[in-house]
Amino acid sequence: MKITTILGSPKKKGNTASILGVVEEELQSMGHDVDRINLSNKSIKGCLGCYKCQGTDDAAACVQDDDAVIILGKMIASDAIIFSSPVYFWGVSAILKALIDRSFALSTKYGSPDHTSILAQMPIGLIVTGEDAYKDNAECIFTTFEKFREYLLGKNAGDMYVGECSKSDDLAAQYRKEAIQFAHDLTS
Repeated sequence: MKITTILGSPKKKGNTASILGVVEEELQSMGHDVDRINLSNKSIKGCLGCYKCQGTDDAAACVQDDDAVIILGKMIASDAIIFSSPVYFWGVSAILKALIDRSFALSTKYGSPDHTSILAQMPIGLIVTGEDAYKDNAECIFTTFEKFREYLLGKNAGDMYVGECSKSDDLAAQYRKEAIQFAHDLTS
């Protein structure tokens, strides 16, 4: 499988990158082709809400010219996608939120019987890290992301929350077993 991972953290070596790295290593050891997109060095403008992308259901027809268009193309060319982010004020990072908003271009006719998506049946997973427990901190991210996945007509390929994170160097070791299981669940 060709799997695109999207790192929505500004920290290239932070907790989110560390956990995502364990998942990526396991996927590669299973023989999958993994391509990480680090959003911290990308230029992604917010969605304009112009609806011009809604004129076609077979391409990401966004009128903006930035890195989001390239990333959406890589998502379309994938067999599975993993989004990852730290918790930022009960949500995902701003750069990941911008990409999610721009993913509006991947689906058309939402709410109608003719609803289509370029990513229909695509396995889509989510990894989130945070300093606090899941409750009253991260649960709204997963609720919102499930709606996003439904909009894309994607397949829920797994969700993982790593809470009560510190700046520990052994964080990946602590959650290694769970991250490896996440990789296997994504591809099953």
